[in-house]
Amino acid sequence: MPQQSYQERPGRLKRLFSHQDSPLSSPKLAPDITEVKMAHLSSPPAMGNLVGPEKLAAVTELMSKLSKDLEAICLLPQQRDAALEELKIYGRNPQNADPIFTKQGIETLSRHSFHSPSSKTSRNALRCLCNAMLLKPDTRQMFVDLGFESKACSQLKNDNRDDEFLISRVIFLTTYNTNVDIEALVDKHNLAGIITKNLERHAKRSAMPDPPPPDPMQEMALVETLKLLFNITHHCKDKTSSFTPCIPHIVILLCQSTIGSSKPLDPPIGTLINALLNLDLGAKDIQTALFPPEENTVLASRLVELMNHSRKAYGNEELENTVTALVGVLRATHEYAPEEVKAWIRGQLLPTEEDRNEVLGQSSTLPSWLLRNSTNPVTPQLRDAISNLLFDMSDRDATKFVDNVGYGFASGFLFNRNLPIPQNAQEAFANAGGREVNPITGQFLDSEKHPEMPEMTEEEKEREAERLFVLFERLRANGLITAENPVRTAQQSGRFEELPDDYEEDVD
Repeated sequence: MPQQSYQERPGRLKRLFSHQDSPLSSPKLAPDITEVKMAHLSSPPAMGNLVGPEKLAAVTELMSKLSKDLEAICLLPQQRDAALEELKIYGRNPQNADPIFTKQGIETLSRHSFHSPSSKTSRNALRCLCNAMLLKPDTRQMFVDLGFESKACSQLKNDNRDDEFLISRVIFLTTYNTNVDIEALVDKHNLAGIITKNLERHAKRSAMPDPPPPDPMQEMALVETLKLLFNITHHCKDKTSSFTPCIPHIVILLCQSTIGSSKPLDPPIGTLINALLNLDLGAKDIQTALFPPEENTVLASRLVELMNHSRKAYGNEELENTVTALVGVLRATHEYAPEEVKAWIRGQLLPTEEDRNEVLGQSSTLPSWLLRNSTNPVTPQLRDAISNLLFDMSDRDATKFVDNVGYGFASGFLFNRNLPIPQNAQEAFANAGGREVNPITGQFLDSEKHPEMPEMTEEEKEREAERLFVLFERLRANGLITAENPVRTAQQSGRFEELPDDYEEDVD
């Protein structure tokens, strides 16, 4: 190998963060590791292009040199970094790179990562370690068994975004397929305090009156920290309160972030939302951060703004995995908000008088979009999240709920939760501005349009009654219903009688 240093190319890894189930309750919310993908990186010329046995021989030699170098220094700094750079390239494909993925290989990379006096060497080794732990799940347990978590937490304190990105990724990967002691990371190694400090650094940078130009590594480090925060609070709920100090910094970053025009919940905004999802927004000491006295709707306004952008940006195939968490955070914000902020949120999300000029859910407004998706059959988690939000905004009162959204949208939700449905639909509706409302559709009665059809003749009425009678009898015979045939019941009660074929109605 030529004794020269190569230009540093960070092995930056991207991961698609999705919600497969309800972010409000289901453990499946934790992102699947199979969604983690590596970004494409071009290889330096004439480096790392070996395959088959030649590649295996090269990897074996590199790992041997790096291992021996730990026992007695035998490589110059530039040789050591060049070896790690070449190893990183070979390690992107685990085929014929077996020595990297052994316990000895993980130990060698970990020792260079956390014991090297050179920050450049440390980061080069960390990139190799990240790739190995990503591609081979078994290596994560090897890392945990070697006991390097404490070293990782200690090095994560560094005020450096490369370290933050790489080490947060390493710890994040240990939360999958390992027996890592997350409580020990929080209690003994101060992981919560370290994450809080890193988020504080990002928030201060974001809130500068004249912030520096965007730095891709800043955003990548932030996203990795947020993903780590999410996984820790998801897998160890008992330690969630330790991360409450993170909330003010996340709120600042969320409110300061620029919303993308095409995908508004792409990182970092989506990961900021996800990070809030598991945290206690009702904690007393962070209420001022959520609802600052000088502008108490700032967080709620940003969340509603994101909802408005998202409903236009995402189709059914994306809503479940993308927008459900946003609804969950908005629900928690509403729950702990002052009454003034609650009233503002309800004014934005509940149907207005303008919406009631049509059947509820038919207009193009945000409240109508929420109503339509509260019964969306292809997004069950989003559907439940929206229904719960609407019910909360109705003070969890069935009568108010029906009043707000109409029987058509309310009945299924109430029935599925064994909640009593108001006996009289009309009693459930207070007249809005003196105008009566259709209790089923939620539309103003004076705005309803009725088709102009001639009144049914007696023969048509008779045929319709017979058709309904036969239909009920068939359904009862097939066991599909147990209710008594209403036509038979009416006949038996004397409410109508069968007339002879030659009957003629008297006409004055």
